[in-house]
Amino acid sequence: MPQMPTSPGKSDLDLLRLALACAERAKAAGRHPFGAIVADEHGNVVAEAGNNSMPPEGDPTQHAERVVAALAAQRLPREALARCTLYTSAEPCAMCAGAIYWCNIGRVVYAMSEERLLELTGSHPDNPTLSLPCREVFASGQRATEVVGPVPEMEEEAAAPHLGFWGH
Repeated sequence: MPQMPTSPGKSDLDLLRLALACAERAKAAGRHPFGAIVADEHGNVVAEAGNNSMPPEGDPTQHAERVVAALAAQRLPREALARCTLYTSAEPCAMCAGAIYWCNIGRVVYAMSEERLLELTGSHPDNPTLSLPCREVFASGQRATEVVGPVPEMEEEAAAPHLGFWGH
């Protein structure tokens, strides 16, 4: 059964804003406007990443969440990753949720839902969205991954970098 969202704490909102700042930096660099960070249980940022999936420098697997999960896994042991939280501007796609799971990150907090993102991107070929909520991906695993999101008070703030980006 999919896990139900819990409410984010104040420090969660501050850390989520750092992920949104990564999304803004990605957009300013001409990349898709997504960003993510991983923080340890004390709120220390372990890794951060923006999206880099656009050619010619990027590739389609360089989503911010997948990249930041891999960076965190290179820096911390599995036991420590289980106590970490990945904060992201948008709900992780199926690929990214799988990477988060395989990296053993124990918690995810996201600002904007996949449904809201789809409203912003439409049928843009750079975002062929899968209709597979991250909770369903995590629920298919052998261990629990806590999910908080979407965060209503942050959803429009997370949507802002996408306005006008996808050509409509």
